Amino acid sequence: MTEDALINIVFNFWTGLAIVILVILKNGLRFVPQNRAYVVERFGKYYNTFTAGINFLIPFIDKVAYDQTLKEMAIDVPSQSAITKDNIALEVDGILYAKVINPYKASYGIDDFSFAVAQLAQTTMRSEIGKLELDKTFEERANLNVAIVSSINEAASPWGIQVLRYEIKDIKPPKTVLEAMERQMKAEREKRAAILESEGMRDSAINKAEGEKRAKVLAAEADRAQEILRAEGEAIAIATVAEARSKALTVVGQAAASLEGQKAVQFDLATRAIQAKESIARKSSVVLMDAHNTSAANTVAEAMAMLAAINQSGVFTPTPDQTDRPRTKG
Repeated sequence: MTEDALINIVFNFWTGLAIVILVILKNGLRFVPQNRAYVVERFGKYYNTFTAGINFLIPFIDKVAYDQTLKEMAIDVPSQSAITKDNIALEVDGILYAKVINPYKASYGIDDFSFAVAQLAQTTMRSEIGKLELDKTFEERANLNVAIVSSINEAASPWGIQVLRYEIKDIKPPKTVLEAMERQMKAEREKRAAILESEGMRDSAINKAEGEKRAKVLAAEADRAQEILRAEGEAIAIATVAEARSKALTVVGQAAASLEGQKAVQFDLATRAIQAKESIARKSSVVLMDAHNTSAANTVAEAMAMLAAINQSGVFTPTPDQTDRPRTKG
């Protein structure tokens, strides 16, 4: 064998070996992305689960049987019919949020976990809605979602699936029920409007009555204050008049204690008697009197007789103390 032939054999050997190594490396190295998992089988049997990073498998012996995503998935739940506790048929649809927590169970525990979870959500939804009346299905939507999630997680545990949440997208009652609900809502709104209007009228009446009451109270207080002021004014006026009369009588009494005063009083009384008879004669339409008694001389005589009687009674007779008292100049 020549030297060139030997060199060719060695070159071909190393070239073939390099090609084999490259093929092995190409088929054996696996770069797993983040949030994914590769389920590897060896000779058709589960061998291992590759997670994110560089992994190696033996070509022609190991193979990636399943590629599972570990991200949260949104699974649409088709619309379905459900009957409430009070026998009302509803059309309900929703959406399910789930993720794979065990790639091995998700690969070998069930054939298509997305379809299985959607079907399980539908049956669970029908079961939970059947426990509620129509009005409660709208009010208890949050509790209904929680109950459905709990039931699905309990059933889907062997599948390596965890349901994070379930949301009801829409609840459609029959047309007749919708019309009845609209009439009920309209009646409820009208009732609330009537209640608000009546409350407004009541508040207005109360405010008006309070205003009138306050006005009457203020008026009564004003009248009372006015009456008090008027009474005080009258009392002051009466006291002033009485005081003035008292002072006048005191002055008259002091003047009557003297001889000149007695003569002045006698003259004043005679004058008043004459004026009184003249006034009676002017105001009366029929006066029956004796002509002798109605003369001016007779009137003066009567007044003088009256004064004489007063003097005889001693009313204006000065006492010793009064005669001795010095006269004051007024």
